[in-house]
Amino acid sequence: MKKTIRIGSRDSVLAIIQAQIVIAAVRETTPAIEFEIVTIKTTGDKILNTNLDTIGGKGLFIKELEQALINSSIDIAVHSYKDMPYEGNTELPVVALSKREAPFDALVLPKGVAVLDNSKPVGSSSRRRSIQFAGLYDGFETSGVRGNVPTRLSKLDNGEYAALILAQAGLNRLSLQNRISRVFTIDEMIPSASQGILAVQGRQDEDYTYLDNFHNRESEIVSKAERQFLKILGGGCSSPVAVFGQLFNSELILTGMYVDPSGHVEKGKISGETGRPELAGETLAMQLKARAEKR
Repeated sequence: MKKTIRIGSRDSVLAIIQAQIVIAAVRETTPAIEFEIVTIKTTGDKILNTNLDTIGGKGLFIKELEQALINSSIDIAVHSYKDMPYEGNTELPVVALSKREAPFDALVLPKGVAVLDNSKPVGSSSRRRSIQFAGLYDGFETSGVRGNVPTRLSKLDNGEYAALILAQAGLNRLSLQNRISRVFTIDEMIPSASQGILAVQGRQDEDYTYLDNFHNRESEIVSKAERQFLKILGGGCSSPVAVFGQLFNSELILTGMYVDPSGHVEKGKISGETGRPELAGETLAMQLKARAEKR
């Protein structure tokens, strides 16, 4: 008799695709396991007219899924790792991370449009993106945009926005690469911590060896550095932060941005050891914070 794993997912096309990515990877090595996707609408998906920072932050996209794990109505949950609070939950640990999809942010123009129209706002879901975009494009206003990717694209194509800034990973997973006008480099727009990485969350002390071949060690290392950076700077609750780690053999290159309460932006880069990723994250965070306080 085959074992069936109930896999919890947000109720969106992208989230279901992300759950299917995990399923496909596990089936390659453990075909005896069956999967059932259980979709759950989260608070973050229900409240679409309010900035997330004012109602509880990114954790609103995982709360109901975590409750389903606690209630044992699902066996694992799949999240975009960037949506998970840096604090973590020892009773509901992250048990596997995916290989990182493209970590960059992308500019998306309305269908049939080739030039940005500065008479309309550019849709951005985060202050992190808005602040960095302002440094690249003078004279453009940014405005909040909520909803899943297809909903945002519909608003764009209906004329509500001049463009959208979206994660390239989500567009790739939805096979919407053709909508991308340009991809921002790390020097232009530093991503959110763990952007492009999927996290599988489970329950403490259960057997998740079937995920061993899915888990990506490089994603684990860079996420430890990036999330430690978030932890030191308060997770961006009051001020936006951005951070991105890259591995080069035994070297970890970490690039980060800190915006102090007055709106001053500090960016920096350090080299650290892959064996001590948290130290790199903490060091860069402290450096940027100290520089902001001295100005």
